[in-house]
Amino acid sequence: MTFANPHEQLFYEALRIRRAEERIIEIYPTDRIQSPVHLSIGQEAIAVGVCHPLRIEDPLFGSYRSHAFFLAKGGSMRSMFAELYGKATGGSGGKAGSMHLTAPEVGFMGSSAVVASTIPNAVGAALAAQRRETGQVVVTVFGDGATEEGVYHESLNFAALHQLPVLFLCENNGLAVHSKLSDRQAYGICEHAATYGITTQRCREGWDFVRVNDLVGQAVEAIRRGDGPRFIECRTYRYQEHVGIGCDHDVGYRPRGPLEAWQANDPLLNEPALVEAFDPAIRDEIDDAVQFAESSPWPGPEQLLADVA
Repeated sequence: MTFANPHEQLFYEALRIRRAEERIIEIYPTDRIQSPVHLSIGQEAIAVGVCHPLRIEDPLFGSYRSHAFFLAKGGSMRSMFAELYGKATGGSGGKAGSMHLTAPEVGFMGSSAVVASTIPNAVGAALAAQRRETGQVVVTVFGDGATEEGVYHESLNFAALHQLPVLFLCENNGLAVHSKLSDRQAYGICEHAATYGITTQRCREGWDFVRVNDLVGQAVEAIRRGDGPRFIECRTYRYQEHVGIGCDHDVGYRPRGPLEAWQANDPLLNEPALVEAFDPAIRDEIDDAVQFAESSPWPGPEQLLADVA
């Protein structure tokens, strides 16, 4: 696939993620997907904007909502669907499911269902990279709710103290399940992170993958120069419910107005010519991945305790 400019490439990657998750929505009611799913529809621009400036060897640690980052970092579409199906050909042999995807061969170091738990893993990886002088930049991605956990604050403090090569990337969708930010936090996320002496930036246009790409690219360059950790807060919006495939704007905890405002800026909804150009190849890839997952073998009983410490 050739692209005329960076916008087209990032658009393609974001559309690929959205179409993959839309296929998950189609399949999920059949119960062939063997785990709960946390979808990133509406948030794809952050994943592609973050991963594009990174090298394969730059580790990225995600959260339980990481389909987008798995694919944007270079994870295999076949491997992801096979893992969701619980098949032996999945990246973790069918044991990990949606919330624990991993693809270390492309630097996607894993995700976790435990809020904030991969942040200290990333800081540890950054410490190792610094001491081994590998030149790697480590990225940890988390939601706004993770900033309320103690280990998040410990990690920022340690990274700042030792000037580690790590980028903290907060996807702020304003919600922790159904709880609004204003009901949970007495602090501003960026402002608080800055008290550790970390350079912070806020991106309010989280729908704009070019803007995210530019900000992250500048931060990654600074970190690679040895300028210490960086922190970026990206405002975003999830279209689906917290966990599952439904829409929940009629439940009462969030109105439809912000959804419609976000969609008015969503490139994937407002550039039909690019969608038409890229859709056939993307749908073919997803069809192939689904067929691969459905035809793959189940793990046998001999795999029950394999890789279990």
